[in-house]
Amino acid sequence: MDHSQQYWDLFNTKKCCVIIPTYNNCMTLSNVIEEVSYYTNNVIVVNDGSTDNTENILNKFSTITVLSIKQNTGKGNALKKGFEIARDKGYEYAISIDSDGQHFAEDLPKFIEIIEQEPEAIVLGARNMTQEGIPGKSSFGNKFSNFWFRIETGIKHPDTQSGYRLYPIKLLEKMHFFTKKFEFEIEVIVRAAWNGVKVVFIPIKIYYSPKEKRISHFRPFRDFARISVLNTCLVLIALIYARPFNFIKKLNKKNVKYFIKNNLLNPEESNIRKAIAVSFGIFMGILPVWGYQLILAIVLAHVFKLNKFIVIVTANISIPPMIPFVLFASFKTGGIILGSKASHLSFISGITFETVKNNLYQYLIGSLVFGFLLSILCGLLTYLILRFFKRKIAASI
Repeated sequence: MDHSQQYWDLFNTKKCCVIIPTYNNCMTLSNVIEEVSYYTNNVIVVNDGSTDNTENILNKFSTITVLSIKQNTGKGNALKKGFEIARDKGYEYAISIDSDGQHFAEDLPKFIEIIEQEPEAIVLGARNMTQEGIPGKSSFGNKFSNFWFRIETGIKHPDTQSGYRLYPIKLLEKMHFFTKKFEFEIEVIVRAAWNGVKVVFIPIKIYYSPKEKRISHFRPFRDFARISVLNTCLVLIALIYARPFNFIKKLNKKNVKYFIKNNLLNPEESNIRKAIAVSFGIFMGILPVWGYQLILAIVLAHVFKLNKFIVIVTANISIPPMIPFVLFASFKTGGIILGSKASHLSFISGITFETVKNNLYQYLIGSLVFGFLLSILCGLLTYLILRFFKRKIAASI
């Protein structure tokens, strides 16, 4: 039995279309369009400045909508242009699918079906990255992206780099996105999550052609660098504004109790592990890598599997009001170590970054030793407090 009409009706009922951004994929494009057309005729192809036979191929399909961009501008820009056309045509959802033949059109119904359950969510098709034939750089890049997405949003996701997605374009209409290339697919899910849009996933199949036949427009150095810069900016915004704001917005008595139980009094985590997290956070907060202390602390906390909440809180020992005290203590400690070679500075005369610069060696030595000693002291105090008061606190909550 041919179910194509049933699928067409379903796409029309849900006001959903399929967007296919393409750039120099003439070998696979025709087959992708034909397979998608079995499920819906709501197809928008964005030809992003292709220089191959793409235009001639698109001329053969009279029922699809085509937007041709003269010069290649990037996948992100192609998707945004596709969203604009989709909204103009009255669609509320758009499914993006790559034109290189990696994705299977037979997974399209999965995206349509999940609209009933998650009508206000971005749905990502999660690939099985452990299957045979997955390029090593793709697997590494995906793990890297998943890690930063979790830092930026608090959401654990198995495949944040998948291009097979369902976008609730009506919800995204008022958001302005800045990126234009591959990194757009990271920006859109992070910023959507910050705005309360759920980001969920469904399993999909994936096909990677043999290496000698594979066409990829991902430039490892340039694009990875752009994504890294974007993630750096997003992490800073997340830590300074987005996540604290969302946390405070959701704060109530019940949430506070849950938060304390699961992060501070987590029975699955030993007192020693919590004390180590405190020590590590204090040390990282004093470490002389200004501007990168918190980011480095989070990355290493993930590597060492430490309680990230405790590390983040304690690493903030170097917040602006505390900086003069940290600098002064570091100088004094460095002076004790250097003895007669030390510079003698008065705290009341003021310590600035200029004085630090002029006495850098003393500061560096002192900050490392002071950070180590203070971290050990705070870790021991934390362990003792948790050991004697944890049960009492937990019972009261």
